[in-house]
Amino acid sequence: MMSTKAFTLVSAVERELLMGDKERVNIECVECCGKHLYVGTNDCFIYHFLLEEKTLPSGTASFIATKQLHRHLGFKKPVNELRSASALNRLLVLCDNCITLVNMMSLEPVPSGARIKGAVAFALNENPVSGDPFCVEVCIISLKRRTIQVFLVYEDRVQIVREVSTPEQPLAVAVDGHFLCLALTTQYIILNYNTGVAQDLFPYCSEEKHPIVKRIGRQEFLLAGPGGLGMFATVAGISQRAPVHWSENVIGAAICFPYVIALDEEFITVHSMLDQQQKQTLPFKEGHILQDFEGRVIVATNKGVYILVPLPLEKQIQDLLASRRVEEALVLAKGARRNIPKEKFQVMYRRILQQAGFIQFAQLQFLEAKELFRSGQLDVRELISLYPFLLPTSSSFTRSHPPLHEYADLNQLTQGDQEKMAKCKRFLMSYLNEVRSTEVANGYKEDIDTALLKLYAEADHDSLLDLLVTENFCLLTDSAAWLEKHKKYFALGLLYHYNNQDAAAVQLWVNIVNGDVHDPTRSDLYEYVVDFLTYSLDQELVWKYADWVLQKSEEVGVKVFTKRLLEEQKNSFNPSDIITCLKKYPKALVKYLEYLVVDRRLQKEEYHTHLALLYLDQVMQQKPASGGGNKEAEVSETQVKLRRLLQKSDLYRVHFLLERIQGANLPMESAILHGKLEEHEKALRILVHELGDFSAAEDYCLWRSEGRDLPYRQRLFHTLLAMYLSAGPSAHELTVAAVDLLNHHATEFDTAQVLQLLPGTWSVQLLCPFLTGAMRDSIHTRRTTQVALGLAKSENLIYKYDKMKLKESSVQLSDKKFCQMCQNPFCEPVFVRYPNGGLVHTHCAASRHRNPSSPSPGTRT
Repeated sequence: MMSTKAFTLVSAVERELLMGDKERVNIECVECCGKHLYVGTNDCFIYHFLLEEKTLPSGTASFIATKQLHRHLGFKKPVNELRSASALNRLLVLCDNCITLVNMMSLEPVPSGARIKGAVAFALNENPVSGDPFCVEVCIISLKRRTIQVFLVYEDRVQIVREVSTPEQPLAVAVDGHFLCLALTTQYIILNYNTGVAQDLFPYCSEEKHPIVKRIGRQEFLLAGPGGLGMFATVAGISQRAPVHWSENVIGAAICFPYVIALDEEFITVHSMLDQQQKQTLPFKEGHILQDFEGRVIVATNKGVYILVPLPLEKQIQDLLASRRVEEALVLAKGARRNIPKEKFQVMYRRILQQAGFIQFAQLQFLEAKELFRSGQLDVRELISLYPFLLPTSSSFTRSHPPLHEYADLNQLTQGDQEKMAKCKRFLMSYLNEVRSTEVANGYKEDIDTALLKLYAEADHDSLLDLLVTENFCLLTDSAAWLEKHKKYFALGLLYHYNNQDAAAVQLWVNIVNGDVHDPTRSDLYEYVVDFLTYSLDQELVWKYADWVLQKSEEVGVKVFTKRLLEEQKNSFNPSDIITCLKKYPKALVKYLEYLVVDRRLQKEEYHTHLALLYLDQVMQQKPASGGGNKEAEVSETQVKLRRLLQKSDLYRVHFLLERIQGANLPMESAILHGKLEEHEKALRILVHELGDFSAAEDYCLWRSEGRDLPYRQRLFHTLLAMYLSAGPSAHELTVAAVDLLNHHATEFDTAQVLQLLPGTWSVQLLCPFLTGAMRDSIHTRRTTQVALGLAKSENLIYKYDKMKLKESSVQLSDKKFCQMCQNPFCEPVFVRYPNGGLVHTHCAASRHRNPSSPSPGTRT
């Protein structure tokens, strides 16, 4: 158990002031009402004192008791109990089993002589049910066995209102509303005197233990239970608080929230109602009275009266925090809520949470510290200020006064321990990252983000880049100097970019790539710069570094132009300017022209011709080196691109390319160009006789006949067949090629014409696939024609039926009917009738067919 100084024991009435030199006079009871202190003695005297509280220079309280008067009650018995009824200006005095009403100031009995006789003990109902402000409710233990009586006491009279029997003889009583809490001979009970319903609480032995029954709040009582326990009980017979552990011989108990105070023969003990722990022990011998009066706790011996002065709760809490007893301080602070105004409590409690957070932080209890900082709404700059140089130089922050902790900085807190310091920095990184997007950061986001950047940079943390590429409030001047100090040049470039200083960012990254400064953050920084320029809207910046990126790598650098957004390409960068720039970089130029022609599909002759020429130059340059393996593959790839362009594009200058290609030993390309000029015989002669590539010849026919009508396709395939057959039967390869051509493309030939051309020596079996395909095509054509004819006849029959239906109905024509087109009357019995019944002149109907835009009464005649 760790002690807490919650109370100070201060003398209130010295022995000499009370009894002088009378040795046999003893204090029997006390009552306190505001500044008025009343003492009852064993020689039947009542003493009235006026208490004046003073604060000594040391900060402790002291009391000066001034005796007002004293009066003898006229009996030879001790004064057993005193209770004040300030609303009536009366003091209720129990002496010789009689309760007398006396004036609080003069101590004179009321003139009416009103009193309650036959009382053993009594209690005032502090939660009265009568509702009358000019009376008090008094509950007495009667001399009559097992009887409780309830009275209403007025200024000068008393009135009994209820008499209740109890199962056993009552020894002590407390009252709240209609509920009596009674200590009987063997047990405690709750009794509703209005309904008579009793609720047993728990047993105890009155012969072994002095009973204690005390009302501590609305519908709640404190009882001296078995085993030295202080038990709490509600009027419902249940306990809502854990018990406190007293000594076995407790004499009295009092409440001064949040504490329960108990008195035994040697000590005064203080327990917390919040956590049930014993907080303080005060030596106090010969004490026999302990009572609380509206927050003031009075304890007395036979010869003197003392007051337990509570230390201010804030002082107690601060003492606990100073002792690093965080949990106890927080429990006490929460419990203080009921005694402090709401706004003041909130301010105080937030500060206590913040202080507790720093205590946990100093003990490296980071999870607990974080929760306390959050709950206490800590200005996070208080935490940042512990770390040297993290707050920006421009920050206006000053620490809270009085301070929330005792540390100058992190070095003092960790005593130079580098491992502890690293843990503290990791915690701050985590905490700042969590709070930067919450309300906690409002008003000083610059301080938070700048501190976070500095921590990330110092720790070489991956999140540094994430911070800089998302929304942030890092101050440029402080952050730039810190990043440069820690050689985070790539991150510095990101910072420049975020602050709209792209030129400075790119120049810094270029310096890294060139090796002028060292920063290994990104191994692909060159590609990153290319991407950055690709998406940059600053044309001047792009043109400034275009040569640099192209010199590093033509294939990668050209992406600055080819990967740009299409809208920006159209509005900002002129392809002619880019082509001019790329003339020094042939590989990049090819890539860019491919982008224009293939990807963007720009229909401009100069781009198509230029690209074809570049392909052609590459092929011609690589032709002599065709013997090498890798080089052959490269040449082959370029040739494939050239052939594809020559075949797909219709925009390049064919004659110009044909002149350039002459003598270059590129027969396939020549054949494609002749094909573009519709010189099919020349093209096929090259493919068949020069190259001997019959498959290429077939592909050529398919390529040139794509999308053409049947006569055109037949002419093209007949030309190739004639070329195969013109060589005569001696050319076996051409004969095989001719047979394959016929068998593979039977539908592309006029069968009758082919049969006239074929040599008579060819067997039917040889041409079986061709003849089968031709017959199938012929039959298909005939059947398709028959179907079309049948459909036409069916439609014609429908029209005939419609015409007959129309003819069945009669039409009346007179000079009173008007043409629906010209609105003139009919002059002769000749007319045209439309399906909707409209009648028009024949010449009007004819003019409508000549001029379809003229108004019409129907769609069909």
